[in-house]
Amino acid sequence: MNHLKEILDYNRVFVENKEYEAYRTGKFPNKRMVIITCMDTRLTELLPKAMNLRNGDVKIIKNAGAIISQPFGSVMRSVLVALYELEADEVLVVGHYECGMAALNADHMVNEMLDRGISQEVLNTLENSGIKLNKWLKGFDNIEEGVGSTVKLIKNHPLLPPNTPVHGMVIHPDTGELTLVVDGNQQ
Repeated sequence: MNHLKEILDYNRVFVENKEYEAYRTGKFPNKRMVIITCMDTRLTELLPKAMNLRNGDVKIIKNAGAIISQPFGSVMRSVLVALYELEADEVLVVGHYECGMAALNADHMVNEMLDRGISQEVLNTLENSGIKLNKWLKGFDNIEEGVGSTVKLIKNHPLLPPNTPVHGMVIHPDTGELTLVVDGNQQ
């Protein structure tokens, strides 16, 4: 099904009716916080509601598993932009129970790539270039450890402003219950 036309038709009415006015806010986060969380669809509305966040309160960065695997990749760059350019002064990593990254199987994913048209030659070229797909496509065994690892990576980043609190939590995707893993104020 092609959802693009449906989206554009809806958007035209949304703009004509000025429904955007309910969401107007500034570019700086009211609560001066940046959140890294998972892209899981169950968290789209649940996470902000469970944390009493409104549009404009925080910067939210979403990726698979709320994992920062590259200290100088785009997710960490976004965290630094939020801290240095967008007036955030606190970081929160929020993973969730029942995360697909816990069950991620690199071999299965590589086989899916092959089935969907990526050639073995491309995969070999990547491996020969030093990109280890089995490591790059690895998830985590335990969500608390996954959150803790990302918190540690951020906290130890050489460009993180000194004394920036970096917290870690896990949210239950059904109830919204939050479990504190790392209190960045205690570090």
